[in-house]
Amino acid sequence: MSCNLVIIPIKQGAGSSAIRLGLSHALQQRGYSVAQFNPLKDSKISSQTLQSFFIENRQQDLLEIIMQEFDKVRNSADFIIIEGMYSYLEQGHELSWFSPYISWFNSSITRALMGYVVLVTRVIGNNTELLTENINLAISDIDKDLILGAIVTKVGAPIDKDGNIIFSFLDETQSDTQKITLTKQNIHDLPIFQSSINLLGTTHWNTNMSQPRVCDLMKVLGIQLHNIGADTSRRVRRITLCSRGVNNLIEDLQPGTLFITSIDRADIVLACSLAETKGIKLAGMILTADYELPHETLRFCFENNPRNKLPIYANQDYRKTVSFIMQLSSLELNYVPSDDPERIELIKTTIAESIDIEPIINKLNSDVTKKMSPAAFRFMLIRKAQAAKRTIVLPEGDEIRTLRAGIHCQDKGIANCILIGNFDKIHQLAEVNDLQIPSEMKILDPMDIADAYVEQLVELRKSKSMTSEQALDILRNDVNYLGAMMIYNNEAHGMVSGAENTTAATVRPALQIIKTKPNSALVSSIFFMCMEEQVLVYGDCAINPDPNAEELADIAIQSADTAAQFNIEPRVAMISYSTGNSGTGKDVEKVKLATQIVKEKRPDILIDGPLQYDAAMNVEVGSKKAPNSPVAGRATVCIFPDLNTGNTTYKAVQRSANVLSVGPLLQGLNKPVNDLSRGATVDDIIYTIAITAIQT
Repeated sequence: MSCNLVIIPIKQGAGSSAIRLGLSHALQQRGYSVAQFNPLKDSKISSQTLQSFFIENRQQDLLEIIMQEFDKVRNSADFIIIEGMYSYLEQGHELSWFSPYISWFNSSITRALMGYVVLVTRVIGNNTELLTENINLAISDIDKDLILGAIVTKVGAPIDKDGNIIFSFLDETQSDTQKITLTKQNIHDLPIFQSSINLLGTTHWNTNMSQPRVCDLMKVLGIQLHNIGADTSRRVRRITLCSRGVNNLIEDLQPGTLFITSIDRADIVLACSLAETKGIKLAGMILTADYELPHETLRFCFENNPRNKLPIYANQDYRKTVSFIMQLSSLELNYVPSDDPERIELIKTTIAESIDIEPIINKLNSDVTKKMSPAAFRFMLIRKAQAAKRTIVLPEGDEIRTLRAGIHCQDKGIANCILIGNFDKIHQLAEVNDLQIPSEMKILDPMDIADAYVEQLVELRKSKSMTSEQALDILRNDVNYLGAMMIYNNEAHGMVSGAENTTAATVRPALQIIKTKPNSALVSSIFFMCMEEQVLVYGDCAINPDPNAEELADIAIQSADTAAQFNIEPRVAMISYSTGNSGTGKDVEKVKLATQIVKEKRPDILIDGPLQYDAAMNVEVGSKKAPNSPVAGRATVCIFPDLNTGNTTYKAVQRSANVLSVGPLLQGLNKPVNDLSRGATVDDIIYTIAITAIQT
């Protein structure tokens, strides 16, 4: 299984691209394979498409699309490096509107892809207070358990009075540079790195890493080359604005210098060409103003002179000369072209040496279980259901939500759905709601098929003295009995109902016809509670009013097995009003006994109880109330002592915290039958169908 690393820049110009390069190189040097993933780019999500997800409040759909693309690279390497986003995009950027949502996006991607976060920031001069403030702000938005640490870049970088890095190499800006005294050790000793977050590395300002090729600079500026055969791979080390006579510019004729001068200064062109032929590799020249190019001068310099490979560019719009020079003074070339192997190699080797990768490598082999995020859970449901290729019967086929969900599941390959209901009524409902029923989807009318199951139902219910007339009446008028009979005869793998019918109406036929598994004493239920950071399992919240200790133990075992079936590592907390031996009473004793029964029957299940809810779910509370518990603070499955507690808790959490709950999912039946809330949405039904398909 791969370890997913989300690299999140928390300061403009921090150099997260360079950090990804260096981190990849460091891991590869240790023998690990590395893959890269850009959530938006690799998922081919445009700015317009992205905006529509937020306008329509479909953020979860966005995450699922990204996860679908991520699934292509999942486990393709030991480490997957995921590109996070900087939270404050400048006006004019195509995603500037997205800035208020980026913190949510980064944290959601981290949870959805089950990643660990590496924060990347840069220090501004000697300002450690601002550095600390930025980091504290960033970690407040992310689950602390998922943060590996921070990398601080560009220590010692020259800055101007406004805190901007002096990057343009213009002579005129050097005098504004503030004196930088901050060292790597100073950063290491900051309180925030001693108590709140790990310091994974620092990188010192290195002008060589920032030096673009002259062709890269011109590409950004949009200026064309004017001499064939020029060496455009030369690096720009400094830029000189030159209007001086030749006698006063000789000292500036140094390798890596980019000269900017007026287009009519043939003397300076000649001087630079002479320097070139003498072996001084200048970065190049930019000729400005709106005069004609000095073609005669250029021919004289370059014609029949293969030694002169000086790159010469021209900016002939005099109206833009001032803005052009201002642009040069503030230009930041964070982008490293893929066809610049020299600079890439320098960056990745330098940064690789600056990063402490041991905490990162340790996560690869860590036995710490990651939390199943809601987005990951939903994605997993769809994938598993599609792979299962099951047939699910929907007895309430003439109910609009059920019809929509069934059509969606059929179209997406989530399940082969059978609708029960009047053929004409269903087609009329589809037409009115502009729905297209897939040709391969079966619609079965109870009046047409009920007769086929009469004899069998009479036999199954002979202990209750059921007659043929009673059986026929039930099968024609109670669609849940008809669905249960189809499952009994292996004409469908499972059933989903309850959008219109009560829980009792859904469960009763299942108990009478499908019955319980040989090793199950009862039928129970669980809800998948899609919390903000993870999916939890709650049981029993719908079926058993007051289970005894043996029944409660059975519910716990069923729920643990269900959680494992859906990729949630079961850590079972037996919930009570008491933790350990802190309280007494028959209800506490019931929970204690149930916990012991589970341990004896299924020693493979990680379980503890009694635990109060806060002790089960909160690490800090759990460590205080149950310091030796293997479950406290880390529970993924909560088993409530009775229906009153379970149902009240699930509804309180659902409504108060605006949590999506999926269920109830019924456990213990020979074949899966699942109930819906009568307030179920189309999405609720879709995911319940997927769950039912997986249960089979």
